[in-house]
Amino acid sequence: MKPKKRLELHPRNKHKGRYNFTELIKADKNLSKFVKPNKYNDDSIDFANPEAVKALNTALLSLQYKITIWDIPNGYLCPPIPGRADYIHYIADLLAKNNITKNIKCIDIGTGANLIYPIIGVTEYNWHFTATDIDKIALENAQKIIDSNKILSNNIELRLQTNTNSVFKNIIKDDEKYDVTICNPPFHKSLADAQKGTMRKLKNLSKKQVEKITLNFGGQSNELFCKGGEKQFIINMILESKQYANSCKWFTTLVSKQDNLDTIYKTLKRVNAQKVETIKMGQGNKVSRIVCWRF
Repeated sequence: MKPKKRLELHPRNKHKGRYNFTELIKADKNLSKFVKPNKYNDDSIDFANPEAVKALNTALLSLQYKITIWDIPNGYLCPPIPGRADYIHYIADLLAKNNITKNIKCIDIGTGANLIYPIIGVTEYNWHFTATDIDKIALENAQKIIDSNKILSNNIELRLQTNTNSVFKNIIKDDEKYDVTICNPPFHKSLADAQKGTMRKLKNLSKKQVEKITLNFGGQSNELFCKGGEKQFIINMILESKQYANSCKWFTTLVSKQDNLDTIYKTLKRVNAQKVETIKMGQGNKVSRIVCWRF
C-alpha cells in the first residue's frame, strides 16, 4: 500500500507532485548515483543520507531556479526546498493582498550558508533581500553563491548580526524601509533536544533503530537550537519588532510547533500589533504555519 498523498503545496510551488528524477539528473548528473527505486518501485533517494539530500537540492536549484553553482560547507543546514518555496509564495500572496507588488524589499533573518529563501524570492519574484546571519562562515559561503550566479548579484545584500541577542537591531538602518521580514527560527531548546529530534526523524525515515546520529539536512548549533527554542526566539523577535514598527510593513515567521501559538498571540497582543494573520502550510505529512503581524 502506497503512502498517503502529500498535503498540498502552494498552487505556484514548482515542487508539487513527485520529483522528476529524469529531469533532475539531466540538470545535475551527480544526483544519478543516489537515485534508485524505493519499495513502491518509484525512483527516489535515501532522505536519511545527507549527501543524497545535498545532491537533490543542487539539482532542484539548477532545474527550477537556474542556479548553476551552489554548495554548502560540510555540516551546514541543507533545507528541504519545497517547504521553503511555500513560505515565499504565501508571503507573496500576503503582500499582493495588501497591494504591495513592486520593488519588494525583504529581510531574511538567519539566511544560513544555503541562502535558499533569497534564491527563491529573487528568481520567482525579483525581490530585493537583506539576508542576515550571526555566522561569518555561513555568510562567506552565501556570498560565494551570489558571486557565482549573476541572476542573484544585484538583489541580495548580506549583513552580519554581531549581537546574538538581537534580531533587527544592527541590521535595519535608520533610513531604511522594508516591506516584509521572513524567518525560520531555530526549533530546539538545546543540543540534546536537537539530537533527540534527529534520532526520531532518522528512525522514521529508515524504519529501523538508529544507533548513530547523522543530520540528513545538516545544521550548525545556531541553525538548530537556541535558548528557549522556537518559542523564545519568536517572543524576542516580536518584542523587538515593535521598535521597528515604522521601518517594516509586515513581520513574519515560520512556527513549527502549534503549542507555541498561544504564547505568540499573547505577545503580539502585548505589543499592540494592529493586524495578525496565520497562514497554514502543508508539507508532506507535516503541517506548519506562518504567523504575520503589522503595527
